Amino acid sequence: MPLPFEAFARKLTYDALPQDVLWTLRRSFTDTMGTAAVASTTEMADIARRGALALFGAGHAGGARIILHGGKVSPVGAAMAGAFTVDAVDAHDTTSPGKGHAGSAVFPALLAFADAVERPVTGQEFAVWLAIAYEVSYRAGLAQHATCADYHTSGAWTSTGVAVAIARGLDLSEAHIRHAAGIGEFHGPRSQMMRCIDHPTMLRDGVGWGAPSGVTAAYLAAEGFTGAPALTCEQAPEFWEDLGSAWRTVEDTSYKPYPCCRWAHPSIDAAADLMAAHNLAAPDVTRVDIRTFHHATRLAGHRPKTLDEFSYSIAFPVACMIVRGQIGVAELQPETLRDPEILRISTATQLIDDDHYTRISVGKRWAEVTLHTTYGQVFTSAPRSPRGDRDDPLSDAQISDKFHLFADPVLGEARAAELEDLSGRFDTLDAGDFSRLLTLCLSAP
Repeated sequence: MPLPFEAFARKLTYDALPQDVLWTLRRSFTDTMGTAAVASTTEMADIARRGALALFGAGHAGGARIILHGGKVSPVGAAMAGAFTVDAVDAHDTTSPGKGHAGSAVFPALLAFADAVERPVTGQEFAVWLAIAYEVSYRAGLAQHATCADYHTSGAWTSTGVAVAIARGLDLSEAHIRHAAGIGEFHGPRSQMMRCIDHPTMLRDGVGWGAPSGVTAAYLAAEGFTGAPALTCEQAPEFWEDLGSAWRTVEDTSYKPYPCCRWAHPSIDAAADLMAAHNLAAPDVTRVDIRTFHHATRLAGHRPKTLDEFSYSIAFPVACMIVRGQIGVAELQPETLRDPEILRISTATQLIDDDHYTRISVGKRWAEVTLHTTYGQVFTSAPRSPRGDRDDPLSDAQISDKFHLFADPVLGEARAAELEDLSGRFDTLDAGDFSRLLTLCLSAP
């Protein structure tokens, strides 16, 4: 018999966590905080913080601090503002099989909860909450996409994982955990992902409401509010049969080298490889053809006007790579959107909806790129999937480089180095050192 998810959440111990799970959670902690650092400087993050301060005054257990801001609101408000902040720059960890992201909801919610509880929290305890949140979120997301015709944002299924993890943090019974999952799933935002792709705005990936919905669900369940069952947890058993013996957290988590939609990444990598292999410079390129799967062609974005449109584009990030050889902090600035050479190549980019790549882009994302040059030469890449997936993972050094690229300009080198150190071994920290890590994550730069 499969282990019921509520029993898994109630009984999981730190000693039962495999080393590769802990390794993944450490990487995700560091990677998420790097993204949060640069994202905390965006207009979207500022709006979310102001909204949280206006809507969610400090409440239960004295309140929680907003990630990389320090303003104190309720745990629900801190989860909301934190999730919107992380989601403001599309560089956080991802799951291709689940078609979304967990860390952008899980970390803001659990950091807010850890800050709000009236007792010391250790790294081991936080690791158990994280493992529950990731594992339940991933499996709920797989079940949801297998049983619902619409393509929902990550907020729709991370709300369930957050609810279950915080219910465990509140030391609820298995029955109460089950109700928390049902409340979180029912009230999670069933927002449509392709609406965000077709019309990019600050709505993003739904985690800004998925995270606080999960927090709310756990606190309601603690007071006796009922909501079971969560259908994704109880009516799609094929996704839960190996719960506790296999870890989707390890198998499905990947990391993004570029701050834009994962669907654009194979094309970006392919373009970069072609430029290097044939010693090309941007003026050599007259046209770009991107052959990829259907949903990726809907990214479009030849002339993005905002960071939101940039994040959900494909032509413009590829042109950025061709012109600048990178997509980093500088490419997230408003003036980049007006760069004439990037715009020249972006508008000369053709997106080709390929039936074969659409068929095989299940659990992975595929593309190929052709560059046309001023010399009449044509160079076509081999089909490829993104760097950062399990078959082509980012190294620890690459994760570190990305973290410092994003965090150092915002936090300063000394604070960024301490944050990397503590987040990279968070599960070994006692309550005092973990409190220091919370302060690094939650106080203003």
